[in-house]
Amino acid sequence: MAKVLTGKVVSTKMAQTAVVVVERAYSHPLYRKTIQKHKKFKAHVSDDMKVKDGMMVDIQECRPISKDKSFKVVKVYAE
Repeated sequence: MAKVLTGKVVSTKMAQTAVVVVERAYSHPLYRKTIQKHKKFKAHVSDDMKVKDGMMVDIQECRPISKDKSFKVVKVYAE
């Protein structure tokens, strides 16, 4: 089963690639404080999808497309 993550598009400057930031919250094991972490993923965008900065998207893990791209955009949420 491939991972599906939800994130926000922060860059679309590359051809057929979107940079998506995924935020997650977890509880610190000792102090029990909720900490938010974020990570940027490069995702492949197919020709029929229109993606702009600020949009929420679902990305799914796939085979490596290039050195840094191992995700593809599967769903775009309307703003």
